[in-house]
Amino acid sequence: MIPINSGILLIADPFLKDPNFMRTVVFLCEHQDNGSIGFILNRLFEQTIDELITDLQDFPIPVYYGGPVQLDTIHYLHQYPDLIPDSHKIYEDIYWGGNFESLIALIKSNEIDYNKIKFFIGYSGWGNEQLEQEFEEKTWLSVNATKKLVFNLKPEDVWKESLKQMGGEYELLSNYPIDPQLN
Repeated sequence: MIPINSGILLIADPFLKDPNFMRTVVFLCEHQDNGSIGFILNRLFEQTIDELITDLQDFPIPVYYGGPVQLDTIHYLHQYPDLIPDSHKIYEDIYWGGNFESLIALIKSNEIDYNKIKFFIGYSGWGNEQLEQEFEEKTWLSVNATKKLVFNLKPEDVWKESLKQMGGEYELLSNYPIDPQLN
């Protein structure tokens, strides 16, 4: 298990039944003494960005359910630190946020590849030492993030591919059924 830090993927244990996080992968963007913030990478939201932001009409970019906290907020990860001022580097070529007006202008002028940006509604959050406690309870597995896992997979493949990256017994767990009693 790798240490809890920004830039890791939190992979929900195959046996986790919490409906907010069952079979999810969370990209951890911030981990500090007072809490942690991340975004679920593999749960599509029912609306696209053009349905949520009027300035982006005619740009049906997918939006993901980032987590159950503050569902009235939109966040984004991207690979454009030179084009989006005030971006925060989280991991190798993966950035969080930045100047939203610059982002809107880039989208409208078709200057960015939609496979290099990911929008989220809400986020996943943990209070002081809550995430450490969940690791002790074996709620999460962890692996270092990759651009492929964060940006380039179909949502339904992210959980399995994250487990496969861990190798060994975890690769076997990637095919474990949600309810083994049904097999």
